[in-house]
Amino acid sequence: MKKKKKKSRILKKLFLFFMAILVVSGGWLGYQKKKQIDAVKKWDAVVLKAVEGNGIPDYKNLVLAIILTESKGSQTDVMQSSESKDGSISSIKSSKESIDYGVSFLAKAITKAENQNCDVWTAVQAYNFGLAYIDYVAENGGKNTTKLAEKYSKKYLAPTLGNTTQKKYRYLHLPAILYNGGYLYKNGGNFFYADIVKINEFYLSLF
Repeated sequence: MKKKKKKSRILKKLFLFFMAILVVSGGWLGYQKKKQIDAVKKWDAVVLKAVEGNGIPDYKNLVLAIILTESKGSQTDVMQSSESKDGSISSIKSSKESIDYGVSFLAKAITKAENQNCDVWTAVQAYNFGLAYIDYVAENGGKNTTKLAEKYSKKYLAPTLGNTTQKKYRYLHLPAILYNGGYLYKNGGNFFYADIVKINEFYLSLF
């Protein structure tokens, strides 16, 4: 009887210890996420002007979620627009230029997606893949899914950019871990991109 009580006390202490770790870890992660969101929201006024100027005023929070995904608001090229603008990295030298170009590109993607009866998440995934992805989705049901994005990444995007052997690399982000253990195709963009933006849009609504 004494052994059972002792075992019960030990299990209770272990449970409380792990719960304390979870609480502390959760608090730290929440604090870090709040810092990132504060850094993103300082661009609120610039983003508002950009979305209104490009005819997509209802998508301000979506743009902020893209900024959170791309740079957490902490880099000059906050929307990582340089590559889509001219194919180089860090050619954009101001955050306003990054937002103006990024929102302009997103507006084109949204318009193209609407014209082809695709959902807005197709346009968001196209922000990462390029506008040709919208044509692909339009021919395959009109709705972005992780499975469809993976197929495009594997069979079209990666080979076009030199990965003809379906080489993969680790990508330890929760949606990826849950979906396939955590990997992407080299040169194949991020086929979890729309999922991650969606999660970040939810985080923005919480804070």
